[in-house]
Amino acid sequence: MSSKSIDYKNLLSGIKTRVRQGQTKIFQSANAEMLATYWDIGKMIHERQQLEGWGKGVIPRLAADLKNELSDVKGFSERNILRMLTFYKEYQSLTIGQPPVAKLEKEDNLISPLSVSELERN
Repeated sequence: MSSKSIDYKNLLSGIKTRVRQGQTKIFQSANAEMLATYWDIGKMIHERQQLEGWGKGVIPRLAADLKNELSDVKGFSERNILRMLTFYKEYQSLTIGQPPVAKLEKEDNLISPLSVSELERN
């Protein structure tokens, strides 16, 4: 086997490894954001129930209204909204913040966005 063939295989292997690492980070970030969103929704409902004295009767109305208002978004059935509320109640003491990726400063990014003028020059 020639050295060019070995170099190519090493390049291909390195790229595949990097793509898999990127995919893993994307999935982790998406999952973290989804959990934070569900926790926040549970918190919003819980706080409003405490403030306004609402009971569980608000859940079916929310489910119906969310289905109408966000028809392209799935996951807001009565059962799921109740689960979000339960999730928040079970883990109220958690502080769920931004995923680490969102906290990166611009100068920490490996690839910075190019301005239009930079793109035109290249």
